[in-house]
Amino acid sequence: MISGNSIVALSSGRLPAGVAVIRISGPQSRFIVETIAGSTVQNRVASYRQFRAPDGSVLDSGLVVFFAGPNSFTGEDIAEFHVHGGRAVVAKMLEVIAGFDGVRHAEPGEFTRRAFLNGKVDLVETEALADLVNAETEAQRRFAVQNAEGVQSELYLNWRRRLIHARAMIEAEIDFADEDDVPGSVAETVWSDVGAMIGEIERHVQGFRAAEIIRDGFEVVILGAPNAGKSSLFNALARREAAIVTEEPGTTRDLLEVVLDLEGMRVRVTDTAGLRETPGRIEAIGIERARSKAGTADLLLVLEDMVEPVPIGAISPDVPALRIGTKADLLRYESLAKRYDLAISNRDGTGLAELLAEIGRRAAAQVGQAGDILPSRLRHVELLNESIGFLRAAVEGEDRGQELRAEELRLAADRLGRIVGAVDVEDMLDVIFAQFCIGK
Repeated sequence: MISGNSIVALSSGRLPAGVAVIRISGPQSRFIVETIAGSTVQNRVASYRQFRAPDGSVLDSGLVVFFAGPNSFTGEDIAEFHVHGGRAVVAKMLEVIAGFDGVRHAEPGEFTRRAFLNGKVDLVETEALADLVNAETEAQRRFAVQNAEGVQSELYLNWRRRLIHARAMIEAEIDFADEDDVPGSVAETVWSDVGAMIGEIERHVQGFRAAEIIRDGFEVVILGAPNAGKSSLFNALARREAAIVTEEPGTTRDLLEVVLDLEGMRVRVTDTAGLRETPGRIEAIGIERARSKAGTADLLLVLEDMVEPVPIGAISPDVPALRIGTKADLLRYESLAKRYDLAISNRDGTGLAELLAEIGRRAAAQVGQAGDILPSRLRHVELLNESIGFLRAAVEGEDRGQELRAEELRLAADRLGRIVGAVDVEDMLDVIFAQFCIGK
């Protein structure tokens, strides 16, 4: 249990709102609740009260709930005031509560940090809570919920338990080889399991790109010559005038981005400068940015005016691309459209639904099965790769002696423990909790 100061913060959304939730955690919580609410409160029972400051002045009226530790989110006593969501009401409530001795305003993520330090959640579950708060799409929500329920943590802890067992068996064989109750020649079985584990972890690490797409979005970049219809398509997808559209070539000079939600997937679409051979100086900078962005995309939409086609030169062969013919409403010969993967018209909407469906299909294909357990942070991948390195050194070090190979297993298990916080990770906590909003 954490002792010392209690903390207070607004835990609900932006003001003004219909209802605002003010949360307190720490040893002063019960005293504050009973002082402001005017009488004792039952544990885990919401009750309607009038709220008064210590001087007797009325603050507001609403619901109050008390959760006695350790059976609370933070593991400490927690109280919540559900008040009217006006700025003045909330400001006064926070001022009064922070005026009690031993109470201060919470820092970002401090409620969740106390939950972690009190053993209520591990680091992976903590990061999943941050993802859940920030989730904008259904895929992000499902991914965060799965990890918040401990599925990812259990995978890492299971690998760690297997390594601890493997190390124990190796050391037992070293120290007690002559004892009857120690299985003989366990090394072969142990190293076979460790070798299998390397493959399991490597396959898991390969799923990080899918996790990035879920969390950050599937990157779609629009390329084409000037006046190929890029900005018109961009506006059609954004459903607003996000980019300037004129008949003058080279209007778009910088990267423009819009975020779409396609069947629960986050998709980021980027409009780029028109690609041509003799641009002006400023336009040339935009073209360079366009080609650089295209090199990191998940999908390229290469647009070409079917009425007056203008080639744009070579594009990266490493990035999947759809060749899109534009201005289908002006096309005299439909057979020309067969040269393209899709034919669209930004004016009458021809082909736009099919294009969105194809983008959504490709994004979903990149993510794979919704139930897959994926590494959700780069720090997870870095520690997993370090663990793989130690395991390889252990498996391939037949000539180094069992003692040194057992030490490699210890180091590998240590890296897995660091992911979930099962070993000392104090140096990472400030970075991890900085991503949280105040009140969480």
